[in-house]
Amino acid sequence: MKDTKKDWSKWIYWFLLGIALIIVYKGLDNYDSVMNGIKGLMNVLSPFIVGIFISYLLYMPARKFEEWFSKVKLKFIRKRARILGVITVYLIILAIIIILFSCIMPMIFGSIADFLNNLQGYITNAVENYNKLPEDSFFKGQIVQDAIHSLQNINIKQYFNVEQIIGYVTNAISAVFSVIDIFIAIIVSIYILTERTQIIAFLKKLTGAIFKENTYKNIDKYFNNSNEIFFKFIASQFLDAVVVGILVTIALTIMKVKYAPLLGFFIGMFNMIPYVGAIIATVIAVLVTLITGGLSQAIWMVIVVVILQQIDANIINPKIVGQSLKISPLLVLFAVTVGGAYFGIVGMFLAVPVIAILKILINDYIEYKNKLRMPKNNNME
Repeated sequence: MKDTKKDWSKWIYWFLLGIALIIVYKGLDNYDSVMNGIKGLMNVLSPFIVGIFISYLLYMPARKFEEWFSKVKLKFIRKRARILGVITVYLIILAIIIILFSCIMPMIFGSIADFLNNLQGYITNAVENYNKLPEDSFFKGQIVQDAIHSLQNINIKQYFNVEQIIGYVTNAISAVFSVIDIFIAIIVSIYILTERTQIIAFLKKLTGAIFKENTYKNIDKYFNNSNEIFFKFIASQFLDAVVVGILVTIALTIMKVKYAPLLGFFIGMFNMIPYVGAIIATVIAVLVTLITGGLSQAIWMVIVVVILQQIDANIINPKIVGQSLKISPLLVLFAVTVGGAYFGIVGMFLAVPVIAILKILINDYIEYKNKLRMPKNNNME
């Protein structure tokens, strides 16, 4: 049986290698045609890829609801625990989307539009207040004066046109996601979530047929570890961002800071990026408050936001996240910087779980190598 499995693995390996070589040869020979073909294929497959990604994100909450429904006394509900779990998750997402687009997003976009339309006036007022400062003031340095002079000469409407920005965003969303693509993606995700047992069993059989037993076990172990890290990180960071955003919004509203919901939303969203996100969001929020509310309000805002960030770091985040990913701040900073440089905000967010998985792989490799050396060292002694 083992010999047959080895033969099959060998044949599959050589078959895949042959196909890969043919693809590479043809690709180099007809590069433009191949790239156009890949783009066309990606356009066709994009709703299926999005559907797979959605099902991956919703797998954990769907499973939790399935476990809850399976414990209900009614037999009718227990038999349909899985489909009821999937339906419940989608109903919750639908409710969140309705709340976002009917209440939160209009308020956020309204604040952005109002801020951009009045930005020139805010800058003029800020410059007038700056000019009233004593000549020997710390803020009257040459660098600050050059920055103020540059701000005075900027035509805000030339760079920020609200109607154009909204138009660009709408066109971009329409281009990326059509109604049919969204519908197909949802259907694919529902099918994967409801039939996940059979799909996972098939993938395990396929992996077991291609790879050796030890390799298969390692793949299964690392896949499970990666799943746990990604789900834990994404869910905890999202929940933490919501809590921080709400707390900041409440605090800034009490302080009567202008655009409090916008700044709270902004700080909460950027708080999902470890270490760097909170700093970037706070600096931008303070600058906005400085030109809209003055120096004293900006100083109080810094104090309040720093206090809330400390409460989040020491109380809220540990409670939500639980055990940390055990990565040094320096490594996190490196991962976030590289991720942001190559993949933007999404790269900054996903860099931390990716580096955590790489750390596990490297540590396991080092441990494996050390175990191989141990018998040799013992023999030498």
